[in-house]
Amino acid sequence: MKRILTFLLIFLVSGCTIVRIDTDNIDTTVSVILSKENTLYNRIGRGYKYYVPRGVTYIDTDELNDKLYSNGNYYYLYVDAISYYHDTKIDYQVRDDIYYSRKISKEDGFRHDGYLEIRQKDNFYYVDFVYNHAKIETVVSERDLKNAILNSAYILSTIQFNSDVIHLLLDDEYFTNREEQYDVFAKNENQEDNFELQVYEDD
Repeated sequence: MKRILTFLLIFLVSGCTIVRIDTDNIDTTVSVILSKENTLYNRIGRGYKYYVPRGVTYIDTDELNDKLYSNGNYYYLYVDAISYYHDTKIDYQVRDDIYYSRKISKEDGFRHDGYLEIRQKDNFYYVDFVYNHAKIETVVSERDLKNAILNSAYILSTIQFNSDVIHLLLDDEYFTNREEQYDVFAKNENQEDNFELQVYEDD
């Protein structure tokens, strides 16, 4: 019999406060984690840093893109230094034709704007999670969906940018040549719901 409630204890910076989260509810998980200010970090990139939660492993970095791994699933973290530098706004329209779609807005009490989309194909779920000028994409099975949302929300909520380093990066020829064409959050209106699966079973 499936358990009705699954509780996860998360220790936050403020005096080791314990927050109970009903991880069976995606809305609750997203709301609780993203509404809290968290300055923990254990991973430092070029102009940004964030916290990799327990159970998630950092694999490698390609420019401003980090590859992470958890429980047989790969997470792809895209950090958009350009949208951070220009404080680019996200204009997201909630969709009613996919498994889950939610707009995350400062107007609703969050610290940043973003969105969460989950598209289902057979027993797999494509997660497209944008928040705090960063994006996580992953494909997981149904059994791993809740943990994927939990891990993604936690990672995105802890991203901190170094404005001075970002400014220097944007002055580099590499980033200057790509500034106008690079937009990791741009939605492709013709994007199909077909996605390649990269799901690996644990040994």
